[in-house]
Amino acid sequence: MRIFFRGLLLGATLAGAAQADSIIKHPGDHPRYVAELEPRLIVGFVKEYGNPGGGLAVGFRATFPILFNGFIKSINNSVGIGTGIDVIPERNWVTVPVVMQWNFWLASRWSVFGEPGFGIGSDKGGIYPIFSAGGRYHFTERIALTLRLGYPSIDIGVSFFL
Repeated sequence: MRIFFRGLLLGATLAGAAQADSIIKHPGDHPRYVAELEPRLIVGFVKEYGNPGGGLAVGFRATFPILFNGFIKSINNSVGIGTGIDVIPERNWVTVPVVMQWNFWLASRWSVFGEPGFGIGSDKGGIYPIFSAGGRYHFTERIALTLRLGYPSIDIGVSFFL
């Protein structure tokens, strides 16, 4: 019985600590930055819209905040416009993504985002839709590990907030 109560106490303590770190209900309680720069490794591409599909690729994104306090004024969110370049070297293919990034700052170490947009591929000038959801683990206020899942790719990168 003692073990049960100790476990209950530990669980309550950890839950309280996690809740204390929550910043989602504090609008504007996130780093101020003029650009998020993200070199990234792309681990999968869908084969469509002139995209040769498959293979590892490399990319770079730059996202610029346009709303420090995003669309929902009562929570900690921000909005940016992002663009960059993705390259599959072995297939001589390049694309330029253009996205809107809607960020939700959950805790001092965690943020999540959605990215609707479009890309322009080098093969036949194909334009294709982009939709991704991702998350960041913030090592510091200015550096985060970023994972993005969606269409047409899955990638991992390091974000630098300047």
